[in-house]
Amino acid sequence: MAKEYKGIIASTGIAMANIFLFTREEIKINKDKISKDDIASQTDKIKKAIDSYTKDLDNRKDLSQEELKIKEAHKELLSDPYFIDTISSKISEELKNAELALDETVKEMVAVISGLDDEYLKERADDYKDVGRQVMYKLKGIIPKDLSKLGEKSIIVSKELTPSDTSNMDKENVLGFATDLGGKTSHTSIIAQTLDIPAIVGMRDLSNKIEGGEFAIIDGNLGTIIVDPDEKTIDEYSKKLKEIEEKKKRLEEVKDREVRTSDGKKIEVSANIGNLDDLEIAIKRGCDGVGLFRTEFIYMESDHFPTEEEQFEIYKKAAIMLEGKPLIIRTLDIGGDKGLNYFEFPKEENPFLGYRAIRLCLDKVDIFKDQLRALLRASAFGNIKVMLPYVISVDELLKTRKIVEDLKDDLREKNIAFNEDLNLGIMVETPAAVIMADKLIKYADFFSIGTNDLTQYVLAVDRGNDLISNLYNPYNPAVLRAIKHIIEESHKAGKWTGMCGQFAGDTKASKLLLGLGLDEYSASSNKIAEIKDILLKSNQKEEEKFANKILDMEDAKQAEESVEEHNK
Repeated sequence: MAKEYKGIIASTGIAMANIFLFTREEIKINKDKISKDDIASQTDKIKKAIDSYTKDLDNRKDLSQEELKIKEAHKELLSDPYFIDTISSKISEELKNAELALDETVKEMVAVISGLDDEYLKERADDYKDVGRQVMYKLKGIIPKDLSKLGEKSIIVSKELTPSDTSNMDKENVLGFATDLGGKTSHTSIIAQTLDIPAIVGMRDLSNKIEGGEFAIIDGNLGTIIVDPDEKTIDEYSKKLKEIEEKKKRLEEVKDREVRTSDGKKIEVSANIGNLDDLEIAIKRGCDGVGLFRTEFIYMESDHFPTEEEQFEIYKKAAIMLEGKPLIIRTLDIGGDKGLNYFEFPKEENPFLGYRAIRLCLDKVDIFKDQLRALLRASAFGNIKVMLPYVISVDELLKTRKIVEDLKDDLREKNIAFNEDLNLGIMVETPAAVIMADKLIKYADFFSIGTNDLTQYVLAVDRGNDLISNLYNPYNPAVLRAIKHIIEESHKAGKWTGMCGQFAGDTKASKLLLGLGLDEYSASSNKIAEIKDILLKSNQKEEEKFANKILDMEDAKQAEESVEEHNK
């Protein structure tokens, strides 16, 4: 008999397969006290366990952007002095064995984070638990169960899936997953979105109601999983899956087409990437170029500040791979929630508004020069454009232009080739950049709108806080008016504006953005064909009339509902 269970949507989509029930072995913690003579051996034991897991992380290659974030988050925790010192103190001062010291330390850290008001930060408790479990496996010599070799297409059901579980899972055979625990901002949920598979979290005690092997349908659009569905339901979902497959075929046909609207406006649909593997996928999916190369991942994957030569080789390869298509490379955007193991950031009350991005680069000029020089040299091999993040003033742009001109003089003296007309633009993501757009565009060759930060700063809404998540909405007329203003100012100056924030990948907004005058969309690779399909069937002048109506509305709900109705 069919049973339906509901949870929180973490990633949309539909899948049908047998359930694989993933359970984890219970770990019994040794609670025996040790003698003073055992302190050295127990301390050495925990050190070796941490080193062993760190080595495992270092050996993980060819990771997606999200998997790389997980890897770096775990490495950061493993090298955190508080984590190591607390364990060591429990061993040396409280005479607790390595297992107990580790277990207590992790539980204390998890309790502190779980008690925070910020939902996004609370989700980071998963990382602490995961790191603790992985190090405990090393201590106890346990080879953990994993999802790396499933053998058949499956829907995973589990009490919880850790970041390690999802990083190592058999991506060919996992069609979707449902977990008792977890939130929609967890790493696990984000990986599901990256893989474009349905995922439902917060299903309470689903794993206790499942035996494993049951046939099921997971509907990530509705947040439901149907176990042992009847024939009628299977037929209904089979038709939905067929429609999805037909849409995929249609998108396959349009993905490589140049986009011109029915009234002739040319639009570029580009990709956001973090490494060369992402670029390879983007090219296969029909990108017109790259609208955002997140270079921070080059730094995060290294154990030192990448040298000019190391960076040059990566940028050069990317430019060659694109064969003349635009490659917009964002300069180092580190700080806020993105750290480096080999660089100590100052302690700040609010790092998101602090020492980060262009501010750090203009302070650490030698690091900035290495990157800019590498970019200049690589520009000889393709259509590279440089984009500066988190700009708030003309002064930051002019200082960077002066550094670039000095580097050009040096390269000319040494007869090293570069593109004399290298474009330098800015990522518009602060209210200051919106207000000063008319001045900034005098010195910038282009704008690209970063809607993630722009939305939260225009609305004064923390995008990671679930308590006010309903207020974080790029359809808010305040955000839309900001977008319109940015585009208008660039067009007045005879220049162009793209968008590389998540809003560009929201296909519901594609026609609206066309009406606002956007020249380039840059999104995750799996959105490229769908955006092209929508724009090829659209008329820019007609969408402009609709966009003007939306700009005149008074609240986000009204605007979003009107957009949804318009798209039908």
